[in-house]
Amino acid sequence: MKPITLTTDFGLEDWFVGTMKGVIQKIAPNALVIDLTHGILPGDVRAGTFVLAAAYRYFPTGTIHTVVVDPGVGGERAGVVIETENNFFVGPDNGVFSFALRGERLRSIHRLENPRFQLAEVSRTFHGRDIFAPAAAHLSRGVPAGQLGPRVHDLLQLEWPEPVAIKSGLRGEVVYIDHFGNCITNLPASRVLTSGATRVKIGAKSVPIHDCYSAVKPGKPVAVIGSTDLLEIAINGGNAAKSLKLKAGAKILLGTDDWHE
Repeated sequence: MKPITLTTDFGLEDWFVGTMKGVIQKIAPNALVIDLTHGILPGDVRAGTFVLAAAYRYFPTGTIHTVVVDPGVGGERAGVVIETENNFFVGPDNGVFSFALRGERLRSIHRLENPRFQLAEVSRTFHGRDIFAPAAAHLSRGVPAGQLGPRVHDLLQLEWPEPVAIKSGLRGEVVYIDHFGNCITNLPASRVLTSGATRVKIGAKSVPIHDCYSAVKPGKPVAVIGSTDLLEIAINGGNAAKSLKLKAGAKILLGTDDWHE
């Protein structure tokens, strides 16, 4: 059976995650279900998009990545299964798969409309249980994606914020803040390394670029190339988001010690 990952904004305090797993186990008892994360902030579709893109490629070919970050549940947005050359993606058509699909070769998209592969009663508030979990379980058992509903050709896409070149560096932004308060930016390692940049400017603050967190003293800010192959702003032993008052979308400048915007 194909493995299934779960990414949600449900948290672990309520019954939602466990119930989805129960539905999957009834349909596909031998399926391997892996929790990617349930800590996405409520309704933060862009964060869910980033997390999935950062992690999905480390799973076996054929994995079914199920994402339920779905503030539009019960409304007009569709539920979809996306089949690519290497993976399946199941969830709402609200842009949550956008960043992952940038690295995939698309095969087909199907709307999840076949009642044979849903629970008998579908609520207006819990499609994770009633539509997405059953779809993932049936895919794991080998049901072709085309049986889950009609084929469509468009998805809602969130645009990846590309860095912008300025006279003596690059302008970027924070795209995700992790559990440690590290602020991951949209600046890829390749652009950072070829630019010759030595510092990141955040408002009136200037942060040095180094190879690792411990290159600066505890409590001091530093910018490093992180595990996502993107530049991130951190504090050695601290929380950069809180200390530097950064949020997703915050603008930064990349350049040398003596650059001017």
